[in-house]
Amino acid sequence: MSLLNQSYPFEDRLRYQLGRAALIGLFVGLFLLAFQPFGISHWQTAGKAVKVMGFGLVTFVVTSLVFVGIPRLWPGQFTDRRWTVGREILLITVNVLLIAVANRFYLETLLRLDGYPTLGMSWLFTVLITALVGVFPVTGTVLLSYIGRLKKYSQAAATLAVPTHGPITTGTPTNDPAGSPVPNDLPARLTLVADNGKDQVDMAPTDLLAVESSDNYCTVLFDRQGQLGRMLLRSSLSRLQGQIDAQRLPDNRQPYVRCHRSYVVNLDRVERVTGNAQGYKLHLLDSQLVVPVSRQYNDTLVADLKRL
Repeated sequence: MSLLNQSYPFEDRLRYQLGRAALIGLFVGLFLLAFQPFGISHWQTAGKAVKVMGFGLVTFVVTSLVFVGIPRLWPGQFTDRRWTVGREILLITVNVLLIAVANRFYLETLLRLDGYPTLGMSWLFTVLITALVGVFPVTGTVLLSYIGRLKKYSQAAATLAVPTHGPITTGTPTNDPAGSPVPNDLPARLTLVADNGKDQVDMAPTDLLAVESSDNYCTVLFDRQGQLGRMLLRSSLSRLQGQIDAQRLPDNRQPYVRCHRSYVVNLDRVERVTGNAQGYKLHLLDSQLVVPVSRQYNDTLVADLKRL
């Protein structure tokens, strides 16, 4: 049960999921056409090749609905914080069962149109057999993937040296121009303004830890005298990132980087890097804040850490 509760990545990019569904559907269609198991070889019908490839189309549609439709109906269940090995196994098993039911329905429809009798196996028996046969390779595949990802990112994280810039003197967000001393290559104050132009947070640049987006709002995460502070602003993450970049003096260092579709992080404040099956994790402020790194940002993040 402990293993099933371990974090596991869920890839929710539409292009990726549709591509995976297309590959699975193509494999099913070509496999059935090439080997013709389950009595398909004895099936005499016009346009047999097209009808057999139809099983692949059904598989593609079902897989797309499961891996694209369900995450968009309940997006909160598919976040990095919630998605686990057990949930991945369950979702894939549900997909296998739905494919079995849909293809069974498709086959019986074709048999009726050709005047053949329906299959002797009951629907319940079909689903039960599919579940028993499918759950073992599904579980094995997910567990092997989890172990491989965990080993990869854990070992890679151990080789990443976190940059050190000396002690950080912190303050508290305020509108007072006096505040924490900052490096010479940063502006004296950093101001982030909400969409309404009124709500804002003002702080020393070194105090900014990260900005996290959620729907139409962003949470500014900052160092409040050694404690993690939060302030909510109505704004997009891209808009706030633009404000951060616009207030910086031009130089070769850029500590504020995008590391996730929901996070901009201050790499100067990263204290250590760890890894799990989902990827790298950045620890800030004595691990009071742990920021995930999306796989698409892995290479750029490593390069940024080494440059800093």
